[in-house]
Amino acid sequence: MKNGVFARGATGTRPRARLARFTLVAGLLAFAVLPASAQEPQAQEQAATPRMITFREAIELALERNPTVRTARNNLRLDEIAVRQEKTSFLPDLRFSTSTSQRYGRNFSQDEGRIINTTTNSFNGSISSGLTLFDGFANVNSLRSARLTEEAGEYEVERAEQTVVFNVMSNYLALIEAREQVVVQEENLAAQQALEADIAARVQQQVRPISDLYQQQASVASARLALVQAQRSAALAEMQLLQTLQLDPTQDYEFEIPEVSAVQTELDSLDLEEATARALQQRADFIAAQTMVQASEHQVKVARGSYWPTISLSANYSSNFSSLDETSFFDQLDNRRGGSLGVSFSIPLFDRLNTRNATERARIQVENARINLETLRQDVAVQIRTAMLDLQSAREQLAAAEAQLRAAELALQFSQQRYDVGAGSLVELTQAQTAQVRAASDLVSARYRLVFQTRLMDYYLGGMTPETPLN
Repeated sequence: MKNGVFARGATGTRPRARLARFTLVAGLLAFAVLPASAQEPQAQEQAATPRMITFREAIELALERNPTVRTARNNLRLDEIAVRQEKTSFLPDLRFSTSTSQRYGRNFSQDEGRIINTTTNSFNGSISSGLTLFDGFANVNSLRSARLTEEAGEYEVERAEQTVVFNVMSNYLALIEAREQVVVQEENLAAQQALEADIAARVQQQVRPISDLYQQQASVASARLALVQAQRSAALAEMQLLQTLQLDPTQDYEFEIPEVSAVQTELDSLDLEEATARALQQRADFIAAQTMVQASEHQVKVARGSYWPTISLSANYSSNFSSLDETSFFDQLDNRRGGSLGVSFSIPLFDRLNTRNATERARIQVENARINLETLRQDVAVQIRTAMLDLQSAREQLAAAEAQLRAAELALQFSQQRYDVGAGSLVELTQAQTAQVRAASDLVSARYRLVFQTRLMDYYLGGMTPETPLN
């Protein structure tokens, strides 16, 4: 019996032991996996954190990635290479040439006194150099033209950078305005919902008809739709900024918005003539156009330089080897080495009118450059005049929008009081609310239109730099 009891007890203990071991292993695995699984949401949360971009960082990103700026910088590098090439044209060149040949044929042999078939090996080597002493000042004018073209390229890069800075500012202002419009619509929705709750309470008290509640519910739905549209406009403004900065639209970004205020600037005291003169004096694109006219004039001198004679200096040092000579290879090279030094003088008598045609083409290029300069001068004057009118109009619109909002708020307050005491209708109150929301939205638009026109005026004057503040 004892053996039987012991056997039954041992048999019942084994499943429990296996279950205990399984539970222990599962607990250890769970303990080991738990930290890793707990870290996954944290890692995902960190990965999902949007990248914060400040206004200054946005300017730097745009200047680094903008295709127009990159192209202008590459063109400037090409102009720098052209200047280096023109400088090296004043230096002498140095050439080493060598040739070897094997000749087969019949030759008369003085040793044997008859004609025999022979194979002759030959080798020639030379070092030569040439230097242009005078070419009608073509090389001098080419260097001056290249330097002026490089200078114009620097101004073009500066103007391209100003354009990028202005575009980033414009996109930031559009984003800020869109976000403030969202705030206006959020406040409107909250006010409409509060009015709906108040009307519902009055309907229950049988103070107001049920039609007022239905009408207010429609107003709440309309306010909610206006909020959705404002949020969509803000999202589109953010996407436009992403495109300007050449950022990946699939990633999440958060833009740090600086404080913007419309303030009086020294631009307000400028008259049209003074502003136009300042723009023509400091606009980088206009200075570049003036420089290109000078560069084109030097190209005319380059083309006319072919009418002048050309004087050049040449030097040569060479040696050769022939298998007909029984002297060794190095002895022949030593015995036959020699050099020459010469000066050449050439006068163009008739070059099939190539110089004349090249000069006419260069003069036409000068005329085109001057036409471009005059067109740009006219555009600058028109831009300045238009910007000054728009800036003045923006200030007047801001003042009118502020007055309109004050009046709309007073009207809304009066309509609310009349509705509360039962003297006014819901239609009157709804119209007053609509007018107040429209006035608040117009004030936001007018405020940032003034800031935009101020920055646009600065851009037209050519005074904008990457360090220019947004406000």
